[in-house]
Amino acid sequence: MTILLAIALGGLFGFVLQRVGAADPQKIVGLLTLTDFHLMKAIMLGVGLASAVLFGGLWLGVIEAGHLSIKPLYAGVAVGGALLGVGWAVAGYCPGTGLVGLGAGRTDALFFVLGGLVGAGLFTLSYGYLASSWLFAEWLDGKATMASAQANVVWAIGLGVAFAVIAGLLPSRAR
Repeated sequence: MTILLAIALGGLFGFVLQRVGAADPQKIVGLLTLTDFHLMKAIMLGVGLASAVLFGGLWLGVIEAGHLSIKPLYAGVAVGGALLGVGWAVAGYCPGTGLVGLGAGRTDALFFVLGGLVGAGLFTLSYGYLASSWLFAEWLDGKATMASAQANVVWAIGLGVAFAVIAGLLPSRAR
């Protein structure tokens, strides 16, 4: 049953990404060059609402913080994030939107996905060496979360609401 739920939610997420234009590299370029705010609005609204619901659930006790998987914070996260950002700007896809583009039959997405698989394979082969390098040195004791204190949860809810409000105020196109 869990795999069916995952497939259904993944399909729904892919459908939404396709509908908002996130699988169109031109929309991504418009987002990154600040000339088309449509996708920025969709991302900010999604992040804002999801954050408000998640942290609101934590605050009300509906969601237990123990159910959240908090990944360690280390230097490699910053390096990986920078690589992801550069790749996103160059290709016009991030991993999720690349798969949606592939599902939509875009040839450029096929090359993006294949490149991502090659990169993941190279990382896997070099992991033994990288694990003992400075890239895996922990920052902030390895775990940083807004869910660690009640006051932080309130701030996170406020930040989520602010993102949703800003998304509503943004124009669709640059003026």
